[in-house]
Formats: sequence, structure tokens, C-alpha cells
Amino acid sequence: MGQLPKYKMEEAKRAQRKAKSDKKRKENTRKLNVIFLIVCEGEKTEPNYFNSKIKYRNSDIIEADVEGEGRATVSLVQKTIELREKSTKHYDRVWAVFDKDSFDDFNEAIKLAEKNNIFCAWSNESFELWYYLHFQYLDTAITRQQYIGILEREIRNRSNDKKYKYEKNDPNTYNILQQYGKEENAISFARKLEENYKGDSDYATHKPCTMVYKLVEELNNPEKVLEEISPC
Repeated sequence: MGQLPKYKMEEAKRAQRKAKSDKKRKENTRKLNVIFLIVCEGEKTEPNYFNSKIKYRNSDIIEADVEGEGRATVSLVQKTIELREKSTKHYDRVWAVFDKDSFDDFNEAIKLAEKNNIFCAWSNESFELWYYLHFQYLDTAITRQQYIGILEREIRNRSNDKKYKYEKNDPNTYNILQQYGKEENAISFARKLEENYKGDSDYATHKPCTMVYKLVEELNNPEKVLEEISPC
């Protein structure tokens, strides 16, 4: 078989260079994704919130698996480790989302997560604290049921819907918070609560307090996470 004409050889070389360039571009594009695994205590409440948050953020560089497991504290962290190990994906960020409630292994769960490079978006006492901080600062320790009562009051007053009832699994909660509350206030107030317990590692006594703001900030600013995980 004779040698290809010179112009054909040049075309073949250009095609090879283009194929290599396209492949490299695709590889670089994949590296621009920040892949989250978010494993939640609640089966619907927290997953609904974070799925709505991610959809609203509409970021081209966020990919997230949000799981609702119906388990808490140490059991949830153990399940998070299991899900990460079984997955075929390489997660850049792994978060466990759980409440203090009446569980006595709260501190143990946080330590287990830290040991296994898992971030905790914990709340003491309940996730509804994060919701309420969209409206008002609160540094008084109250129960989950009390959170629901004051949350309903705020939303009723701001929406003029005097019949509003908070439902844990309501898929519209995120939109309600965005419409009538302020996420930037929630982040600021959560930081302020965290400062109240600075230097104290007995997290079970940090009441009220929530680390949900840290996960929300990462979802808001995935570029910063990308800078952290990308090689120089």
C-alpha cells in the first residue's frame, strides 16, 4: 500500500491533534465539578431543603447526591461512610446532616465524622433552628416543638397567611424561606451562635447552635471549594 499524499498526512495529523485537544478539554471540564454527598438524618425534610437549594443555585460545577436515611448521630455517620465507600464516584465533599435531639452520642458522632474526613452540618437542638434564623436571631435553648411554633408565627406575619402550618416534609419550605426570610441573616446569626461556644468541644452543650450554614456556604460558593481541592 503506497504512502499517503502529503496533504492527506497533514489532514491526519491535524485530526489527531484535534482529538487529543478535545480529550484534554473534556478531562479538564470534568475536573471543574465539585461532587457532594449529603447524607441526612431525615428522610424528606432535609433532603427536600438541600435538593431545592441545589436546584435554585443552578451551578454548572455542582454535582450532588442527597440521601435521606431516617437515622441519626453515630448511626448516620456510619451510614455516610458506607455510602461513600460503596460509591463509584469520587466525592470532593461528604456531609452528614443531623440533630442533637435527645441522643446521647452526639459528640461521638461528630468525632467519628472528623476522623473519617466527613463534615457535619449538625444542629442543636433541631434543623428548624436553621429555618428560624432566616427571620430572627435566637440564643435561647428551646425545644423542637417551640421552634415550630415561633417559625409558624414569623411566616404567618410576613406572608399574611394566618392559617399557615409548618409541615416537616413540605417541599416548598425552601421557597418560603427565600420569599419571606433572608438566608444571609441566617448565615450571620449562625456564625454569631457559634462564637458563643468558641473553644468548647462539648458540642452537646452548644444549644442553640447550628453548622448548617457551613454547608449552605459551600453550596453557594462551590468555586471556593474547587480552589481548595484543585492542584496548584
